[in-house]
Amino acid sequence: MAAPLPEKIQTAVVTGGARGLGAEIVRALHRAGFRVVITDVESDAGAYLASELDLAGETAVTATLDVNKPEDFQDVLDKSVERWGSVEVLVNNAARTAVKPVLDIDPADFNAILATNAGGTFAGSQIFGRHFKARGYGRIVNLASLAGQNGGTATGAHYAASKGAILTLTKVFARDLAPFGVTCNAIAPGPMDTPMVRSVITPDKMAAALANIPVGELGDPVFVAELVALLAGPKASFVNGACWDVNGGIYMR
Repeated sequence: MAAPLPEKIQTAVVTGGARGLGAEIVRALHRAGFRVVITDVESDAGAYLASELDLAGETAVTATLDVNKPEDFQDVLDKSVERWGSVEVLVNNAARTAVKPVLDIDPADFNAILATNAGGTFAGSQIFGRHFKARGYGRIVNLASLAGQNGGTATGAHYAASKGAILTLTKVFARDLAPFGVTCNAIAPGPMDTPMVRSVITPDKMAAALANIPVGELGDPVFVAELVALLAGPKASFVNGACWDVNGGIYMR
């Protein structure tokens, strides 16, 4: 199967890449030598990050992408291929969360969170998966969550269910695309030191939250980002359908 030439710079598309963990993933991929397409639902959200990485706009660019719209994935893919010839990596990072007791969740809100988190991962993996299959090479890295493994103790049931669905989708795409030189893996972070987590774990709840983490601290998003870059590389060809847990020992299997 055809693999990209070592001297050819690879292109990675990151959803929700403008801030938080997504921004760290973008930085890690760029450090690892990838060209990065920073996508976000807001058109100018990633502009500062892109200029931080490459003011000339050669190896870091932005694109508008709403993961609820499959046509946005196709548009970003088409424009990237038109400009650089191919895309090698998709990182499904964009997600929404809302903390609410399970008995109080409106079914419409449940469906909306599932549509964004799991539906966005499905649409992106399907659309980019077709391109990767045709090329005979590709890497898909999905951001799952501890919540999808333990039922979610600090997040809503809709978020936990969506992340569990992402873990299953990872296995489906991994199995079906493996014969074509494409791998699909997931990373399941526990509570990271990110704005999203700190919006859920407020200061008055932080001490109790840390007490429930065996290592006694929040996770480092930079480490998770570097793990994404590792799984996105050509050398990770024998890692497929796996879920990498980064949770401080909260959930062990």
